[in-house]
Amino acid sequence: MKTFLITGASGFLGYNLCRYLLKEGQRVVGIDMSDFNYPEISKIKFFKGDIRDKEFLKKAMKGVDVVVHAAAALPLWSRKDILSTNINGTRNILEAAFDSGVERVIYISSTSVYGIPKRHPVDENYPLVGVGPYGESKIEAEKVCLEFRRKGYCVPIIRPKTFAGPFRLGVFQILCDWVMRGKNIPIIGSGKNKYQLLHVDDLSSAIYLVATKPKKLVNDTFNVGATGFKSMKEDLQALLDYAGFGKTVVPIPSFVAIPALKLLEYLRLSPLYEWVYETADVDHYVSVDKIQKILGWKPKYTTAEVWIDTYKWYLKNYKDYEGKSGVTHRVPWNQGILRFFRIFF
Repeated sequence: MKTFLITGASGFLGYNLCRYLLKEGQRVVGIDMSDFNYPEISKIKFFKGDIRDKEFLKKAMKGVDVVVHAAAALPLWSRKDILSTNINGTRNILEAAFDSGVERVIYISSTSVYGIPKRHPVDENYPLVGVGPYGESKIEAEKVCLEFRRKGYCVPIIRPKTFAGPFRLGVFQILCDWVMRGKNIPIIGSGKNKYQLLHVDDLSSAIYLVATKPKKLVNDTFNVGATGFKSMKEDLQALLDYAGFGKTVVPIPSFVAIPALKLLEYLRLSPLYEWVYETADVDHYVSVDKIQKILGWKPKYTTAEVWIDTYKWYLKNYKDYEGKSGVTHRVPWNQGILRFFRIFF
């Protein structure tokens, strides 16, 4: 048994990872700026605070074996908070962890570091080009991790595709809400592009392998994503077919949709941000050969099954979130003017 510290424990990934580790019989310490108000609170040791606070981190690191650094400022946050949290916060985590004798720190990065790739599948050696402050901050945070790795520390980096599953809200809640209401689903472009997702349980299993396999195998960088996926249109249609309302995916030409969404974002009338709509009509999938060959990782869910499993959880739980909104993946987003456009589909 080891003691795992999860940064961002109250978030979507953090909470699911806490549950996963508890099932594996591990001790769990969680830190977050938000309260950990879940049934498992009595089973973990929780510290409320900011990863930009060095003294706070020193207290939380006592007795910890493995850190999974999942905390991050999200794309809807201000540029200042994104950069200070994702870059400076990562350095603080690494310094506090290794000063406290932690054996390894696993950094949860993102495939957004690849920008909009020109060839596929994208492997871990593809050039890094971040889109917007979030993508840029993830690249800089990875550089901090590599700096510590060069000093001899074990700092694995995981680059997951967009992931969903139980408790995922945010932009996925908007989609699930439209599907539940029996609406057709508009997509940007033809929908023929291949788009890969990832189930949070599959991501948790990948993290666990990186946390428990020998250091010489894991002190590297790994892509993580579903291995079964079709086109954006086909996988979303599978969700609509599951919902059973006889609805379809409605392609909207990119030259119409993207400028319109940019304008709505600028006017703060839509919660959708650049990364969402700039990548929605292009191929975006990564190679996971490396983590499969080195660590033996195997995902259980296809992209279509990720959509469906997220929707199934939403149907059972959406009433618990009525009237709530925010800017994280664990709460619904205010649909803004998208709520008005919903009536036309």
